[in-house]
Amino acid sequence: MTTTRRTFLQSGAAAGLGAGLAGCSTSQPAQAQATPPAAAPGGPHPAIQALKPMAGVVPIGDAERQGRIERARDLMAANKIDALILEGGSSMFYFTSTRWGLSERPFVVVIPAKGELAYVCPGFEEQRAREVMKFSNDVRVWQEDESPYKVIAGVLKDRGAAAGRVGVEERMRFFVANGVQQELPGAKLVDAVAVTAGCRMRKSATELALMQKASDITIEAFRAAFQTFRDGMTQDDLRANIAAAHRALGAPGSASVSFGTYTAFPHGSIEPQKLKEGDVVQVDGGCQVDGYQSDITRTTVFGRPTARQTEIWNLEKTAQAAAFAVVKPGVPCENVDAAARKVITDAGFGPDYKVPGLPHRTGHGIGLDGHEWTNFVRGNKTPLAPGMCFSNEPMIAIYGEFGIRLEDCLYVTDDGAKYFSQPSPSIDKPFA
Repeated sequence: MTTTRRTFLQSGAAAGLGAGLAGCSTSQPAQAQATPPAAAPGGPHPAIQALKPMAGVVPIGDAERQGRIERARDLMAANKIDALILEGGSSMFYFTSTRWGLSERPFVVVIPAKGELAYVCPGFEEQRAREVMKFSNDVRVWQEDESPYKVIAGVLKDRGAAAGRVGVEERMRFFVANGVQQELPGAKLVDAVAVTAGCRMRKSATELALMQKASDITIEAFRAAFQTFRDGMTQDDLRANIAAAHRALGAPGSASVSFGTYTAFPHGSIEPQKLKEGDVVQVDGGCQVDGYQSDITRTTVFGRPTARQTEIWNLEKTAQAAAFAVVKPGVPCENVDAAARKVITDAGFGPDYKVPGLPHRTGHGIGLDGHEWTNFVRGNKTPLAPGMCFSNEPMIAIYGEFGIRLEDCLYVTDDGAKYFSQPSPSIDKPFA
């Protein structure tokens, strides 16, 4: 039987993948609200100009990647999969360190349950492929007037998988999977999530360190960019400052920015916005370090927060803390969502996904992809296990008024949860 993402994540196999409130005061201006010094004409803001690259990055080594391949083979054997086909993307990078963009010309790696890996690429890309590929010298090429799928089929035949079960990622493009199936009608293409998620959901110490570095960089980028707040600045102004801060700190990054009533839109609005006194400001973004992602949201007020803004901000913080408190090995993922949602519905919002209230899940998995397996959401009974990483981001959306979201990513340990970034202490102090 084909293993689906849902059945895998809710099965016993997934188990084997091997705060009190800080006081808020309305009498103090927000941390970011001091009048910022002017930027030099045409130059970066002084707060950004002062930033320096944050060193200390240790990338994933070849030995760890080879261990991942062996783990994948163990899971392939357990799920009766004879070979795995990966296109360019995060899983190819995870197993082989090869980075390759997607185009209409297929480039794949075949990881067989037994035997040597093999790459298939366009003939004119062979030399570039040889520069970046690892763990195999077997490169099969196809010319512009030839079928790449015949070449992929040839690899599978050579590895004894021509009539077997061939795993494909859920993100593999249909035309690639269909092309392989047409060339190998005796093979059965099956969902490989049990292999890819089975390896990637639980992070190693090296992966956690890279995610910690990414989180540290984003916090410092946000901290600097929040010093650039000024009356009349646009979303694009603040986004550009955040991107510049990430670059200065040594990692590519970006953010979604919302002001005022538009902060109630969970993923922002297309409407142009200009910052004014009393606006709620919401910034959601991150960066990547050796491919590993951060994802952080900070919500504050430009100027002095109102009692209403402070009340809802404090409720959001309580909900985030409630979610964090239940994270322990063995706890079903849905329990985390339930804990945050209860705080918000008990306060009179919702229920369920209705607004005003929490309109989305409480959190998502994170790693090489900003959103990956699995989620803090109702119905997901996947048991938590050490090494799993998630965002913790319940939100209170009040359309026509404002929205408050606090987001910090965490990882599961033997004893509970630990944050990559420390939660905001108060509405007027967005950074710990």
